[in-house]
Amino acid sequence: MTAEPTIFGRILDGEIPCHRVYEDEHVLAFLDVGPLSLGHVLVIPKERVAFLHELSDEAGAAIGRVLPRITRAVMDVTGCADYNVLQNNGAAANQAVFHVHFHIIPKYADGSGLNIEWKAGNLIQGESLAGAIADAVDTDN
Repeated sequence: MTAEPTIFGRILDGEIPCHRVYEDEHVLAFLDVGPLSLGHVLVIPKERVAFLHELSDEAGAAIGRVLPRITRAVMDVTGCADYNVLQNNGAAANQAVFHVHFHIIPKYADGSGLNIEWKAGNLIQGESLAGAIADAVDTDN
């Protein structure tokens, strides 16, 4: 649990209202009050941790189960065909609210939505890096 209550914690506590689109025992989804485009939805775990790597497997699975369903609903209602799912961890990665959250951001022909620049690099030490990460995943259980 994070030390300071975040705006999302305050929403979960009922101190701040939101426009709910989905809720269950583990997850709350609601409209972003500063949307990048029509239908921009935030999906948060009810487990209060700042970063994705701190999230329990149970809470992660709960979010994974509902992200596709919420995305389909956003697409059906808004008519968007394209979208981004964004999740940031840490200030340097543009995280502004330190409670795990996923953005579902519809992308439209008018350019509204998430605009990113991707500067691809070159893979180096691929085999050893993949092996080290795989080993770390195996020991995390």
